[in-house]
Amino acid sequence: MMKKILAAFIAAFALLSCTSQKQGDADTAQENKVLVLYYSQTGATKTVAEEIQNQLGADIEAIEVETPYDGDFQQTIERCQKEMAENTLPALKPMKANIEDYDVIFLGFPVWFGTYARPIATLVADNAFEGKKIVPFCTFGSGGIEACTEDLKKALPKAEIATGYGVRNARIAAAGKELNRFLIEWEYKKGEIEALPAFMEHKPVTDAEAQIFDEACGDYQFPLGTPADVAIRETEDATEYEFGVVSKGEDGSEAQSTIYVVVGKEDGSKPEFTKVVR
Repeated sequence: MMKKILAAFIAAFALLSCTSQKQGDADTAQENKVLVLYYSQTGATKTVAEEIQNQLGADIEAIEVETPYDGDFQQTIERCQKEMAENTLPALKPMKANIEDYDVIFLGFPVWFGTYARPIATLVADNAFEGKKIVPFCTFGSGGIEACTEDLKKALPKAEIATGYGVRNARIAAAGKELNRFLIEWEYKKGEIEALPAFMEHKPVTDAEAQIFDEACGDYQFPLGTPADVAIRETEDATEYEFGVVSKGEDGSEAQSTIYVVVGKEDGSKPEFTKVVR
């Protein structure tokens, strides 16, 4: 009889412990209140913002400009250049969300002229985000998440600026899978992922590797330079290349950059240029 009572007690204790653990996990997951706050002109950044919101179950809000950048690409460039030259910022419509209600803010934007879009410049000029954790995410033609992160650190010294996520406009379809890894890796959501291997040491580029670079980057609208060396790593889904690239600066001097290319392992996969780090 005593054995049956003891067994029942142990089972009940185990069930209580399991329930308490699950409740603890749920409390931890709900500990931080998250807002996805973004500006999008073409819809690319909106797509990424909504993917983050869906994966986290977070609140979301779009930043709106009083006088929208609703012209074509060239008109947007000209307006942005004028605002930068005159040191003026676009007025924003009032936000519905109260920033003070959130602990973590995913801040999204397109990259314009190597930094965050002008509406974000207005936002950070008007809000110190003191004590908040800011997770930048952006869309771009060639790259910019690293530079934008540094610019946010300078503009928001009272906030914690975390490692961010960026994706080329040409690769928006890859954002869902990449964000899943990013959000798990940086512990914004629960899950399991395989650790990525380190890139091997850089070595001179072979003719075959130069061809992979050209296939990935050849149709980009601006010259990206010539690959000089490369490091490679193999993941479960792809072969990734880290090219050291030499190009000419605007003043004719030699410039160096790092360009990342990925080739999926599925049949028919073509080399894709993922970003430039200058």
